[in-house]
Amino acid sequence: MILDILSDLLFPPKCLLCGQLLSKDETDLCHHCRVEAPEFPHSSVRLSFLDSWASVWYYEGNIRSSLHRFKFRRARHYARGYGRMLAMKLLRQHPEGFDVLTWIPISPLRRLKRGYDQVELLAKAVGAELGREPVRTLRKIRNNPPQSGITGQAQRKANVLGVYRAVNPEQFRGKRVLLLDDIITTGATASEAARVLLTAGAEEVHFGSVAAARRK
Repeated sequence: MILDILSDLLFPPKCLLCGQLLSKDETDLCHHCRVEAPEFPHSSVRLSFLDSWASVWYYEGNIRSSLHRFKFRRARHYARGYGRMLAMKLLRQHPEGFDVLTWIPISPLRRLKRGYDQVELLAKAVGAELGREPVRTLRKIRNNPPQSGITGQAQRKANVLGVYRAVNPEQFRGKRVLLLDDIITTGATASEAARVLLTAGAEEVHFGSVAAARRK
């Protein structure tokens, strides 16, 4: 309790998205961002190898800036707030829950440079809300170029083809899997990761992310 009070005094909680100081009755988001942030609706767009997918917000404006701080500026503590938001969204769509919680890993080289895997942190935060410990089911075996620098759909699919390998498939064989990532744009990465899990024996693969790009 004393440590929490000292932490709030030294590092007062701020809005995940805009950085504004939060009032005592606000958690994770300020009132303005909670109301005005572009919420991602339930999508009817089907993505290859995914039984369903969901995101909290559109990847734009303050959400984009917030995720960049999370990924590139060591704002690891954002994972807790993101996890709460994403868990609520997933529970609304899937009250029956999931058998296995996992994430799409970054490459060992990228993790070494960054110091952490931001999606693993997100998975742990979502798991804390859902009461389920995340398990590693995938390993990235090739340090491919970032998807953000590739524009064409076909090129994005080719860039991620064969970059993941299943780990300990007995953990998820015949199971309903929830796969997480921080951002989804075209869905190429999520689809490839899901394909690997299904090939290794998963019964279903559902996907969740903090943000999704608007589709043209």
